[in-house]
Formats: sequence, structure tokens, C-alpha cells
Amino acid sequence: MASRLLIVGAGPTGLGAAHRLAERGHDDWVVLEAGDGVGGLARSFTDAAGFTYDIGGHVLFSHYPYYSEVVARALGEEHSELQREAWVFMEGRFIPYPFQNNIRDLAPETVYECLVGLIEAQRRQHHPATFADWLQAVFGDGMARHFMLPYNEKVWATPPELMGYGWIGERVPVVDVAAVLRNVVLGQDQVGWGPNSTFRYPLRGGTGRLYREIAKPLSDRIELSRPVVAVDPDARTVTTADGRAWSYDALLSTMPLDGLVGACRGAPAAVRAAAGRLAFSGTHVVGVGLDRPAGTTRNWVYFPEPDVPFYRVTYLSNYSPHITPAAGQTLLLTETSTSAHRPQGGATIADRVIDGLVTTGLMRPEDRGRVVTTWRCSPARTYPVPTLDRDAALAAIEPWLRRRRIWSRGRFGAWRYEIGNMDHSFMQGVEWVDHVLDGAPETVWTPVSA
Repeated sequence: MASRLLIVGAGPTGLGAAHRLAERGHDDWVVLEAGDGVGGLARSFTDAAGFTYDIGGHVLFSHYPYYSEVVARALGEEHSELQREAWVFMEGRFIPYPFQNNIRDLAPETVYECLVGLIEAQRRQHHPATFADWLQAVFGDGMARHFMLPYNEKVWATPPELMGYGWIGERVPVVDVAAVLRNVVLGQDQVGWGPNSTFRYPLRGGTGRLYREIAKPLSDRIELSRPVVAVDPDARTVTTADGRAWSYDALLSTMPLDGLVGACRGAPAAVRAAAGRLAFSGTHVVGVGLDRPAGTTRNWVYFPEPDVPFYRVTYLSNYSPHITPAAGQTLLLTETSTSAHRPQGGATIADRVIDGLVTTGLMRPEDRGRVVTTWRCSPARTYPVPTLDRDAALAAIEPWLRRRRIWSRGRFGAWRYEIGNMDHSFMQGVEWVDHVLDGAPETVWTPVSA
């Protein structure tokens, strides 16, 4: 007899599972989505003025041929393809990304401090205990102080001293000493690092367009506005806010892991305590629509310095001409992280963002009169923070869930930022299906070791 499979969440992970189930012809499954649309943090929105926004600076690239093929079928020719133009703004100037390989245009004192710190770091043996230690060990005192530490504290809204570093992988580009010296001595920039050096973007509808297209043939199995309020692992039922009980043989949950544990009846105190140790940050995403051309082909800019609230600004209108309602307009999308460590009030954030855009030169003072629209979205959870005890907490939670045929996957389901991109998340759903139906091993998600 076919198993009844229940999926909580219609973000990339849930839709990856649903897509794979339909592809395999498994007929007994349903997706429960708390919101009124699909896509999760990859949703897009169009405001009354006709500007289209993503919840952050998303781009489409892939580590996996399967995901690439799904994207290609969903979008067809309705996408742009871009070479990344990423920059860092500091000391009143733009330098190419990644910072550590392109420091030559900074103040001479800064360049000197970065080079000396890098050379000294190469000479020392290191045994880092925290992310802050790792940044100092890899990049040296100068690069860490001028960019790595302040920028990462802005991104995570968490002191790097409270974070581990086992998650890093390709997320933080390590230093190439020869490339740094080449940049400074020979004046040669190095700009091609990273898996997203080329990327795609939907021509219409923002990133959310991709997930709406993936969901279309699955819509009769996706139940919107069905927030989960309780999970009974013994009875194998999920209860939604409308009081309905949904039975399952296997459950894929993509809701935040701490919320899942809180909803589970009978979860032991140790598991609940571990879930309570999981940390996260939120983001104020503020879009500013301007009635003038961008005047640049940049994709996005990073901001380490504390005099502006945002850590990144995306020139979203450079991704597609259909992001703005009329030709010759610009859409800037800014991201400001917030947490108990670094609170950022939402009531004033739009005004502070515009002030910051003027301060950094992305807007001219006279552009204040050219603002057509502003938009704000402030999800409370955007980054699952890899704190020092994250892996120990996950090691306490995951086996308890698994013994009860509950799999927690996705950006906040797995609570592992290092496998939290859209392609990672989608493939976690795909691999879960093959694992449950056939026993195939999961390769994107793997168990943590405390």
C-alpha cells in the first residue's frame, strides 16, 4: 500500500518534494502551507505602483543539474542571464568583490594594515574556537578589523564571537595571498569568485515567478492558509488552525525547527531545551523605486561600515526590465538585519534607508524628489544563525524526530544556513521523496555531529 506523505510548507523544499512526488507518480500526498501563496522566503510581490520586489537579493544559480532542469522547464526563455557585478562600498569608494582580493583602491594605511596582517596570519598556527577567531586567523588583523568582522556582524546581527565556523564552506571566500599581492602590486582585480558568478533571473514576476510556475501543476494538492498548530507523533497526525487533523505515514516539515518541536506533543524536555537554543535573525527588506535610470550595471553592493543600516543593496531593476512599471526607472532593494543583539526598528527603517542611500551616493540628494514608491517586508526569520552550540542542539533534536518518521528540512527546517540556498532547499525536498520511497541516501542534508 502506498504511504500517505504529508508536507508542511510550500517554499522551495516543500515544492521540491511535491514536484518529485508528482514526477514519480506517487498519489497519496498533500502540502499544507500557512500563508496565502507559495514560495516561502522566495516569494515576490508587486505593489500598487507596479514595482516588483523579492524578499532579499535572490538570484538563480545551481549546484545541481536536476534543479537546473526544473528551472529551465518552469521559465523557458522567460529569464535573463547575467554576469555578476558585485561591489563593496567602504571608505567612500567602491571596490570589486571579493574584498580581500581587491583592496588596492583603499586608503594606503588600510592597504598596509591588511597586507601586514595577512602576512602575519600566514606565519602563525591557529586553533580557532569561534567565527571571529577564524576570520582573524584566515584574513589577519587588518582585513578582519576593516571588513570581515563589521560586515559579518551586520549580516548576522550577531557577534561573530558567538558563532561557530564549521558552516563556512563556499559561503565565505578564503584568502588567496598571491591574488591579494597581484591586485596591490600589479593593479589587477579578481572578480570571478563564487558559485553565482553567472546567474539567471525571471523576466517577469521576480523570483517568486519560478515557484508559482513549479506549483501550477500541483495546485490541487497544495492547501493554502493552513498553519500547523500541533503535531502528534504517536497518532501521526498534524492539526491545522482550522481544527482539521491530517494523518501521515511520513512527515516532511519545513516550518522552523523550534516551532516544529514546540508543536510536537510529548517532546521531551531535553529536545525542547535544545530547540530553545537555536538562534536566528530577521531582516527589514526595503525597496525604493526611483523615477530615473540606474546609471550603472551593478548587481549588488555590500556595506560593512556602521553609518548606514543596510548590509547589502541590490539593483533589482538591473536584473530585468520588467521589475519597474516603466522604462528608465530604478528599483533599489536593501537588506538590514535585526535581532536582540542588533535591534533595528521597523517604524523608521524606510527613512533611514533613504538617508543611507544618499550618504553612500547610491541616491543623489535631489533623488529624494524622484522616489515613486517605497516598500517594506520584515520577516522575523531570514537567517538561521550558526551559533557555537547549534550542532549540539541539532544532534539532540534530529534523531528524536527521525525515530517518529518526521523529517525536518529546508532553510529553517534543517536550521543550517550552509545548505539554505534555493537550490539546496529544493533538492532537500527532492531527495526526501527518494529516501522515503526507496531508501536512497540524502546527500544535500546529512546528519550533524555534535
